[in-house]
Amino acid sequence: MTALGKLAQGVRTFASDVAQGLFEITHNGFALLGLAVVFCSLTLVARDDLRQAGEQRLWTWLHMRQAEALGMVPELDAIDRATALNPTDLPKQQAAVAYWLSKKYRVAPEPLSALVAEAYETGVRTQMDPTLILAVMAVESGFNPFAQSPVGAQGLMQVMTGVHSDKYANFGGKLAAFDPVTNLRVGVRVLQECIQRAGSVHAGLRFYVGAANLPDDGGYAEKVMAEHARLKLVASGKPVPLAVPQPTPAIRTIAPAQPLVPAAPEPEVAAALTLS
Repeated sequence: MTALGKLAQGVRTFASDVAQGLFEITHNGFALLGLAVVFCSLTLVARDDLRQAGEQRLWTWLHMRQAEALGMVPELDAIDRATALNPTDLPKQQAAVAYWLSKKYRVAPEPLSALVAEAYETGVRTQMDPTLILAVMAVESGFNPFAQSPVGAQGLMQVMTGVHSDKYANFGGKLAAFDPVTNLRVGVRVLQECIQRAGSVHAGLRFYVGAANLPDDGGYAEKVMAEHARLKLVASGKPVPLAVPQPTPAIRTIAPAQPLVPAAPEPEVAAALTLS
């Protein structure tokens, strides 16, 4: 064999040995990787705390990558903060009221649906007609949860937050006045007290708007009662034309100075406080 042939054979032998060595290393490496994966899997199954920590790290990493891609931090739980419901999920009666109010006051039906549902639930607890609650909201704020009057009445039901701060204590403080559901519940409580004190719904509305001792309430009580009557018709399934919303009166809710003592109710009170 010539020198050139011996050199070629040596090169082939060397290449074969290198290839065999790489194969052995790769084979053993995959085996070690497989064992590591099996070991990690068994460890995660046995240790819930480690698995949860790993999942949290992975979620955080994915969250940061998504935030970088979108240019904002995603908040998948933001839906839980929204005061909104799908109108189709409501009972037929409530859905009809929500759609009618949405068209009249030019408010999206989803947040109105949440308010209608809350008004009906609160009505059950307080034995107050939910359409009366909604009528007060309509006249007071036009369903603007951030409305404020010149004298400091705030939110959907335009409750005097400073006067009724004690009622907001159970909701975390006066800023809860701008939470629609909280404002609704506090407003219903104030309205209840006014009706109990006055002895009738109509007179109670005068108390609610702060006009009990004034010769005129600016037509406030009549506006609320008229809207109440329309909403009762809507809830019963009858067609009701849309009327132009009236501006909110300047007078706002004032808390009674003395303890409330229920007066002998007039016949209309029982009817107004009974669920429709």
